[in-house]
Amino acid sequence: MTLTTAEAVTFHDLSGLMSRMTGAEKHGPAASSTLDALWVLYDRVLRVGPLSVEAADRDRFLLSKGHGPMAYYAVLAAKGFIDPFVLETFGRYDSPLGHHPDRTLVPGVEIGSGSLGHGLPLGVGTALGLRAQGLLDPAVWVLIGDAELDEGSNHEALAYAGSTGLDRLHAVVVDNQSATHGWPGGIASRFTANGWSAVTVDGRDHDALYEAYTQPHQGRPHAVVAVVEPKN
Repeated sequence: MTLTTAEAVTFHDLSGLMSRMTGAEKHGPAASSTLDALWVLYDRVLRVGPLSVEAADRDRFLLSKGHGPMAYYAVLAAKGFIDPFVLETFGRYDSPLGHHPDRTLVPGVEIGSGSLGHGLPLGVGTALGLRAQGLLDPAVWVLIGDAELDEGSNHEALAYAGSTGLDRLHAVVVDNQSATHGWPGGIASRFTANGWSAVTVDGRDHDALYEAYTQPHQGRPHAVVAVVEPKN
């Protein structure tokens, strides 16, 4: 596959980009579960690009589900943040593309991820920080996995965000049924019980994802639960 400009790349090119990343510890299912949700965000929603990664008014995207970042790297390459040829170095000791994204090495990456459960609290802090600076337009998006909702830090974050009306905060929960505890009434009810707007959609349906991402939610943070096939 030959890439010319980021605008020429489509969703169907992502499999070729992901195939460039070889080696062990790829966490393939974790990567593929997020591919559609990430693509729709970067292709149709997020107001950030390779030339605006330092702009104060950019949207912020935080990848909390950081293990298995191949889909994330593929989307960043497709959108011109990184050179597609760097994908071939994935996981090497001298590569900027580690098994968890590093914000100091990869353009466009907002946080360094590691242990699960930290992304949503960081998103809350980011939204609060932007509000304190008077930057009320940038949106903050956090992508988490359903298993991260087993972590107490996320319960505290979503409760605080709902009670303080952080309406520029958005959570995308990729649900591949890997959570240990589950939640009566479904994941979305966990958010609505804490004052969020929330919707559940097919995580492979791009139009449904876009509609859910752009749903009005005045005065409340917003969560989109993207349901995909169960993790094997």
